[in-house]
Amino acid sequence: MLVSFFQKIGQPVRWLQRRKRPLMQEGNRPNDGPPDLDQLWRDFNKRLNTWLGTGNRGNGPNPSGNNDGSNNIKGAGIGAGVIVAVIAFFWLISGFFIVQEGQTAVVMTFGKYSHATHAGFNWRGPYPFQSHEIVNVSQVRTVEVGYRSTAKNKKPQEALMLTEDENIVDIQFAVQYKIKNAADWIFNNRDQDEVMVRQVAETAVREIVGRAKMDFVVYEGREKVALDVNQSMQTILDRYKSGVQVTNITMQDVQPPEQVQAAFNDAVKAGQDKQRQINEGQAYANDVLPKADGAAARLLAEAEGYSSRVVENASGDASRFKQVVAEYQKAPQVTRDRMYLETMQTVFNNASKVMIDAKSGNNLLSLPLDKLIAQTAANESAKAAAAPQQVVVTPQSTNDNYSDAARQREMRSRDGRDREGR
Repeated sequence: MLVSFFQKIGQPVRWLQRRKRPLMQEGNRPNDGPPDLDQLWRDFNKRLNTWLGTGNRGNGPNPSGNNDGSNNIKGAGIGAGVIVAVIAFFWLISGFFIVQEGQTAVVMTFGKYSHATHAGFNWRGPYPFQSHEIVNVSQVRTVEVGYRSTAKNKKPQEALMLTEDENIVDIQFAVQYKIKNAADWIFNNRDQDEVMVRQVAETAVREIVGRAKMDFVVYEGREKVALDVNQSMQTILDRYKSGVQVTNITMQDVQPPEQVQAAFNDAVKAGQDKQRQINEGQAYANDVLPKADGAAARLLAEAEGYSSRVVENASGDASRFKQVVAEYQKAPQVTRDRMYLETMQTVFNNASKVMIDAKSGNNLLSLPLDKLIAQTAANESAKAAAAPQQVVVTPQSTNDNYSDAARQREMRSRDGRDREGR
């Protein structure tokens, strides 16, 4: 600021010198041209002394008749001191500066870091001793990798990357970051722009994608890739002491190159069809297997129940036989007759026809009880329709009469055989 002030003062002086030289070269008298520099300086000092009250009070000449040069020298010294004081004042106040909210000022002494100031009214040493640089630490900055402004404006040299399975994938993403240390941002970065952050982002994403499969990067692993890129970038930036804090990684587009997009879509559809058929088979298996397991469990339960029933029946029959043997030993004839009658009753209950030995001629009569029962049921249905209150007698009584007569004859014949045997 002091240099600029002297430059402004020197401009009219140089102009007067240029105007005076041609006039003197043309042979004109000194009184005909503009006044010389000494005269201008004396006039300036005289006016300054008048303002400060140190010059002559009157307008007339000096009473002694001589020009007092000491007063002029004294006034010139005072005027120079005032000018120097004014210049020093403006030079000192040039060190005041204002820092807005969300910004940080880095103060440097002869180009070396001194300290950092926060928002508000601050002061530093004037130029050239100290200087400052203001950095916006609250601003969220964005770096685009693989594209610019829109997804159509692609940058293939940044977007195309190689995966672990030797496939090429086109990735476009944006990095959002903030300045967390203004001093590191200024002193540890050659150019305070987005070039450094873009290069770090490209390096990190190529490392992450190079260790993953293409299907993982394109489909289910997008969020995982973005998280890994964020962590890798932050590690690299902290190692460089760049003063950058990565806040977010946004994956804009992840797809195969345009040249193989159609073939890749066909492969994806085939994979989806395969997965669909696998899911259908799994669903069918999930439907059939529980039913088969249930049927197997039911058969096992039935088999166990049948086994238990047979075993229990056999045990019961064996116990009953032991009881019958004991009773038979006590009364053989009575036990034999009771067993015969029970057996015949069981046989006749399960038979639909009964053979009867008639008394005369020893003829056998066949009684079709099934047909008689069916005919009797039909007659009962017809009679019930005509007269519901009529009582119908079934031929069961006849069968019972025949059965009683046959039992009596059988018992008499057994008694006769027993007596003969004795």
